[in-house]
Amino acid sequence: MDWSNERVEELRRLWGQGQTASRIAELLGGITRNAVIGKAHRLGLRGRPSPIRRDESMPFVRPSRPSQPAEVTSEAMAEPAPQPVAETPPPVPAQPTAQAKAPQAGGRTCSWPVGDPKQAGFHFCGHEAVAGRPYCATHCAMAYQRKSEAAA
Repeated sequence: MDWSNERVEELRRLWGQGQTASRIAELLGGITRNAVIGKAHRLGLRGRPSPIRRDESMPFVRPSRPSQPAEVTSEAMAEPAPQPVAETPPPVPAQPTAQAKAPQAGGRTCSWPVGDPKQAGFHFCGHEAVAGRPYCATHCAMAYQRKSEAAA
């Protein structure tokens, strides 16, 4: 695409009117939206605010993928939990044992998050993890359900 002086002036005029890059491309013809944006950038034309209306009272927070599972609420537990694709989890005692209650100094520890990561005092459970699982027996019982238990 060759940018003639006339086309550049038309781009400047339409850009100044606040036309979208898509609309400018349509009006100029034979040009893409990206070509319009690139030329406007090279010409140093001022950027414009996004046409997307945002609630200014709420600060923009980029959604992020949590590195740890979210805390389970009583409402979330009412619905059946997704079934792990791997093997059936090992049997889990209904009540935590004394061994599961005491944090372990060595070996693999439970990685269940406790509290809000943005608040002081946030930590991971730290009890001894069940072999082959990331959680202690108590948190495995919360995180995993057998199909027969989920159907009940």
